Order: sequence, then structure tokens, then C-alpha cells
Amino acid sequence: MSLITADNVSVSYGANTALRNVSLAIEPGEILTIVGPNGSGKTSLLRLLIGAASPSTGRITRKPGLRIGYVPQKLHIDPTLPITVERFLRLPGGIERSACAAALRRAGVPGLSNRQMSALSGGQFQRVLLARALINTPDLLLLDEATQGLDQPGSAAFYLQIEEVRRNTGCAIVMISHELHVVMAASDRVICLNGHVCCEGTPENVSAAPEYRALFGTGTGGALALYRHEHDHTHDEACAHGDAPQDSKTAAAE
Repeated sequence: MSLITADNVSVSYGANTALRNVSLAIEPGEILTIVGPNGSGKTSLLRLLIGAASPSTGRITRKPGLRIGYVPQKLHIDPTLPITVERFLRLPGGIERSACAAALRRAGVPGLSNRQMSALSGGQFQRVLLARALINTPDLLLLDEATQGLDQPGSAAFYLQIEEVRRNTGCAIVMISHELHVVMAASDRVICLNGHVCCEGTPENVSAAPEYRALFGTGTGGALALYRHEHDHTHDEACAHGDAPQDSKTAAAE
């Protein structure tokens, strides 16, 4: 059974139509990436998926008992507020320390429990938000432009961690992004959205589709970077310094 199904949904705000006749299904264990320019309806679609909004027309169906984890674009915390990572993860209460520690391990930052939230780097902060989304072992993890504000190596490292999360937990993942360079070859499907579904398929097929190229062009400015599934130690170190070498497993649509 699909985790979530959208059947011919539309969303309107007064006279403005944000989404028109969108249909999709999210399957267990898959990684689905949704790309599109600003104003394409990505956030409206995500709100439908998590149940924060209802469609103007059409229907959203969720699997009974579906557990959803959500990583927002950003979260503001008063820098003068003295709160540790562990305390943040345990809010509003009832979360065991062991669950917090396990979530931080899955997010790739096992040593941050006692750090102050205000002392975290941008990348560490996003990993903590990821850990919070993973605490309740979701069936579906939704990421709303979760690398906004990170540099390209930081974005690549974050989304490679998402691959690891899928491998270790088996949860489905939906990534919303307008940053084409973070769309990975590990994605099972990509949907290109611009008020409606322009095209969908594998990253390679979408990057070659006329509808995609009409939106993003065909040069490096519109390139869809395909990150390797598996990085060796040398490549990881290079990525950390922002100078990853090109190789046969790293490609960009021209």
C-alpha cells in the first residue's frame, strides 16, 4: 500500500492557483525528490502531504497509522536561550535520553548531546533537526529545502546522510528542493513541479526532459548534479574541503 496518495489535487488561494491537478503516490522505502523554481507550489504540496492543509479539489489518502518526520527549512531559536541539544530533542517531554542518542547517531552527529543549540554550526543545526524528525522512527521523512543556507559541500554531506538514514531505517524520504545540485543519483524518482507535474522519472530522465530544460536550461547553471552512492575516503575528504574530484560516478546533465 502507498504511504500517501494525491489524486488530482489542486490548491487555490483566492484567485491564485498554486497547484493544479497533481497526482502522485509515495511508496514505502523510496527516495522521492521534488524540484521546481520558486513559486512552483512545492511548499503547498508539502503542506498537503503532512496534513497541514487540505486540497481545494481532489483527495489526499494516507496509510492508516502513518508516522511522519519533518525537517523544516529553518528554525529560529533565541541565541540567548540556554538549551542543550538533548534538552531540545526531548521537548515537549516524554522522550527518553536513549532515544535522543540513537536519533543523533542516525543523523550522523552522535557527540552533540551536551552542546548548546546556540553554539552549533549551520550544518550541525540541520543534523539536529534531522535527529528530532527521526526520534519517533517515522515511516516517511519529509525535508523542506533542508539545506537552505548551507554551502555546496555541506549540502552534499547532509543529503548523503539521508541516503544512510534510508539504508538503516527503511523509511521513505521526500525531499523538496529548488537547489538542483543536491538532487542525488540515489533518488528513486524526481518530480519536476511548476504548478503542475511537468515531468517525473529517474534523475537522468528528468534532467533530459524538454519540460525540465525549459525551466532550468541546459548549461551548468541548470545542471542536475548526480552524487555518487558510495564515496571512498579520499573523495569524502575532498568534499569536506569543497574540492571534490570529478570521476566516472559523478555526473551532471549538460
